[in-house]
Amino acid sequence: MNLAKLRFAFVKMIYADHNASKQVRRALAKTLKELGPNEIGLNLGAGDTRIHPMIQNMDIFPGENIDIVGRAEAIPTEGGKFKVVITQEVLEHVEHPFVAAKEIYRVLQPGGVLYCQLPFIIGYHPGPTDFWRFTKEGIESMLTNVGFEIEELGISVGGGTGFYRIAVEFLSVLTSLPIPRSYSLAKAIFAVTLYPLKWLDVVFAYSVQKDRIAGGYYVLARKPLTAI
Repeated sequence: MNLAKLRFAFVKMIYADHNASKQVRRALAKTLKELGPNEIGLNLGAGDTRIHPMIQNMDIFPGENIDIVGRAEAIPTEGGKFKVVITQEVLEHVEHPFVAAKEIYRVLQPGGVLYCQLPFIIGYHPGPTDFWRFTKEGIESMLTNVGFEIEELGISVGGGTGFYRIAVEFLSVLTSLPIPRSYSLAKAIFAVTLYPLKWLDVVFAYSVQKDRIAGGYYVLARKPLTAI
């Protein structure tokens, strides 16, 4: 395994393991059950991850597991093609997320479902760009304004993860000031040593103030059957 793949695996398993949260896995499984025989879906911003044989992968760069190359603001396919669209931690990297939401709505079949997962509390993370953060109200507004009906909106990772993300960045930046090149090493060390902070998500879930520093949100939204 080369250094780039090792780094990617470390980030996915330790620092950015939000896709493995109980809430995300349950909501994503619920979305995939919407797929009937011979129906297809789209994973927008999929990278190299193939989550289902009937889900087509789209990204801005070509790759081994990429079926469609394009931008979220202009999905290169006809309208009403997909039964489900999945996008995980992607729209914060899109310059015009409201335009992307309209495009997702366009390519979904009437009655189709969007699973959208977005960060709230997290540091700057270009991939290759980083534009936005989303509150619960912001996500709801973005999707309902283009015609979606919200069926479920919840926290993907909670306040423990939100605090963890900022604490890791704060300490990594601070301790690498004398030697800037040591930032990545410092981040790896703090990502491991502070990992137990994420376990506090369970505690934060019981608080009426749980949205204050939630790490992120997921939403299940449906395109109405009556949509043209």
